Formats: sequence, structure tokens, C-alpha cells
Amino acid sequence: MKKLLIKDFRLAMHPTVFLFWLLSSMLIIPNYPYYVVLFYSALSLFFVCLTGRENKDIEFSLVLPVRKSDAVRARICFAVIVQLVQLIIAVPFAALRQSFPMGGNQVGMDANIAFFGLALLLLGLFNFQFFTGYYRAPEKVGKTFALSGVLFFAAIAVLETLTHVLPFFRLRLDTPDPHFLTEKLIVLFIGAALYTLLTLIACRISVKRFEGLDM
Repeated sequence: MKKLLIKDFRLAMHPTVFLFWLLSSMLIIPNYPYYVVLFYSALSLFFVCLTGRENKDIEFSLVLPVRKSDAVRARICFAVIVQLVQLIIAVPFAALRQSFPMGGNQVGMDANIAFFGLALLLLGLFNFQFFTGYYRAPEKVGKTFALSGVLFFAAIAVLETLTHVLPFFRLRLDTPDPHFLTEKLIVLFIGAALYTLLTLIACRISVKRFEGLDM
């Protein structure tokens, strides 16, 4: 699987991955729905898979002396790295945003510790929806991404609504760091755990579906 992962970084990496990593800087924009920044990493993975379809990436991988399951695991591992790099790049911009002499984000969640926990949850939901659909029908990657995008933005709408209407979100999570640090760290831990769980489940289902394909 290690060699397949290297193959993905050398041959399948789409230029938009690097561009969208830089869009983590959008966390310094005042009064912006910061969760949308995460959608760009999802979009870059769509371009990777779309380009792979046109270039017969899956067919190329399957003529190599590798198992079909390893091809799936390598691609999902690639996706995890892309997503985590974007979050890592976003951290200093979130810290910079909080240093600005201005009020909190009027649109929704501030770019704070809790935000990153909820961001991981969103990315986990995307991984589950996208990869389980993609490896059921790789040729329909556009349709799969469209459905994943609907789920992604529906989840964003729910989280931003909670930020405005639920006191725990509004008064404790949507606050500057390090206020209510314990609660925010718990949300970060839960988000990381759910991201890991959803991605692992997605990987397991994707492997099973892909192995059942006649390719």
C-alpha cells in the first residue's frame, strides 16, 4: 500500500490540492462561514478522482501486482493526508484571526479549537458519503460528489444554526480561545474520534464494494 500511496502523490495529485490548501487563509476573513473552507479540500479530492477516471488511474492500479483493497486504502489514506494538511495549515490563520482587534464571527462559528473538532466531523461525513459511493460506481464520480456536497452543506447549515440557537454552542463553543477550553478540547477530541471512525467505516465499506466490482 505504501507504494500505491506514493503513486497517488506522484501521479494522481491534482494542482488544485495545493491551491486549495492555501485557501485555509480564508479563516482571517471577517464574518465568513468558515466551514466552507473545508469544502475546498473535498473539492480537490473530487478533481483527483475525476482526473483519475479520465486517465484510467484505477485500471492502471489494478494491472499492478497489488490487491484491490490496497488501492482503496491507499486512496483514502491519500485523502486523509490532504485533509489533515489543510487543517494544519489553517491553524496559524485561525490564531491570527483571533488576534485581530474585531468582534467574533457574526455568520457562525469562530475559528477556534471547537471549530476544528466540528471541522473533523464534517470531513468524516464527507469521507463516508463520497468514498462509499465512489467505490460502488467509480465512473459516476460526478454524481457521487454532488450527493456528498449536498450532505456537506446540509451539515454546515445545521452546525451554523446550532451556533446561533443552542446556548452551549453560542455561549461556550463560539467564543475566543482560551475561554471554556475544557469544553472545546472535548469537542475537538470527539470530532477527531468521529472523523477516524467514519473514515475507517468508509474504508471498510469501500473495500467491500470495490472488490465486488467486475473490472
